[in-house]
Amino acid sequence: MSKIKDTDYLTISARVRAKETRLLTRERMERMLDARSGEESAKVLTECGYPELPALTGRALDELLSQARAALYRELKSSVPDPRLVEVFQMKYDYHNAKTLVKAAAVGVQADRLLMEGGRWSAAQIKDAFLRDSLRDFTDPFRQAVGQAREALNAGSDPQLADFILDRACFAEMAAAADAAGSEFLRGYVRLLVDAANLRSAVRAARMGKGGDFLSQVLLPGGNVEMHALTDRRGNDLAALFRGGPLSEAAAAGAALTAPGSGGLTAFERMCDNAVMAYLAQARRIPFGEQAVIGYLYARESEFTAVRTILSGRMAGLDGDTIRERLRDAYV
Repeated sequence: MSKIKDTDYLTISARVRAKETRLLTRERMERMLDARSGEESAKVLTECGYPELPALTGRALDELLSQARAALYRELKSSVPDPRLVEVFQMKYDYHNAKTLVKAAAVGVQADRLLMEGGRWSAAQIKDAFLRDSLRDFTDPFRQAVGQAREALNAGSDPQLADFILDRACFAEMAAAADAAGSEFLRGYVRLLVDAANLRSAVRAARMGKGGDFLSQVLLPGGNVEMHALTDRRGNDLAALFRGGPLSEAAAAGAALTAPGSGGLTAFERMCDNAVMAYLAQARRIPFGEQAVIGYLYARESEFTAVRTILSGRMAGLDGDTIRERLRDAYV
């Protein structure tokens, strides 16, 4: 197979740039927050290409986002020179569904309402294979991780252990796909996601008074900051470990939150996500190439999160400022 070049992305890059004009901008978010009702807020989404909601309910919102996500991945996966660029973003839905099914089976409940579409395989495919205990048609890392997570829960382990097993497998698959695709930009994205996850774990562990032994169980390999630096006692200085990198501001904020009674994590969590967004937003300065696709995929994922945050908040009767605190930076 010949090496894929950035010029192979000329057509899809042009399509993505045109689609960026319909993304949920900060101005559109503000209009959704200032609308007189939740229903009026939802109407702003028609400017972004969403169909008009017949009624603003939790079920209708779930269906709207599920359909939009499925259409996004279906279109781009069939259009890009290397579908692994898209699969990196889909994997988290496969592993979310695996977590849901493993935990539901352990306690004997139905998991259907918590399953999500958007993965490499449909939720129904994963559920059917899981119930038949036959995952041979799935990737080796996925199949092995599901088996290990299931065994851990059946042995009476903490449910968090199953999550850790599946999270490690998910990030390992993402990193392997980024390597196989040969995109340094995508590799950098995955490494930054690992760093952000590990920074969050380090801050939470410190707030709970947990030490290096606990951290060694929950940290993910493959980030820019080595795991041993975080588990080592010197790792308590989070600001120094992440200084000069995309997460430097978030790490400084997180370090200030490690003492008991030091406040909530909302602003810190937002900083972590905004650092990832700032990295992906660099794609907008590159005329064509896989970066345009990667940036747009993350922009749409962030948009789905923002739509859910705003409309769920409106349905719950939250005021605009409370919802605004939970929103992340926009891609455009």
